[in-house]
Amino acid sequence: QVQLQESGGGSVQPGGSLRLSCAASGGASNSYSWGWFRQAPGKEREFVAAFRRGDRKITYGNSVKGRFTISRDNLKNMVYLQMNSLKPEDTALYYCAATSSNPIFSYMSNKEAYTYWGQGTQVTVSS
Repeated sequence: QVQLQESGGGSVQPGGSLRLSCAASGGASNSYSWGWFRQAPGKEREFVAAFRRGDRKITYGNSVKGRFTISRDNLKNMVYLQMNSLKPEDTALYYCAATSSNPIFSYMSNKEAYTYWGQGTQVTVSS
């Protein structure tokens, strides 16, 4: 069973960048499909990005396409979310998630596809 720990959150001005990290322990990162989600106060958990194991296909939520990039480092057992051109509406608690299954690609944006979750890291975008 893999344990996940996010880091890298913080406060940044609009237009700035952050890189979130997700450390995986208890399992090899290339054995899992990965997702990033976020949740703002009073809102539903929202899909951000996903990386499917095997074929390594990637998908992004519409609100972050062209600004965010998901990546994986198998040697370090880490998954990253590079966030550029940040906007105030990106403010949320960001979660890393994993599943050992190989979901249908269209299902990768569904939080129900994931078994393991981290505790989250806060990102605040404000001037």
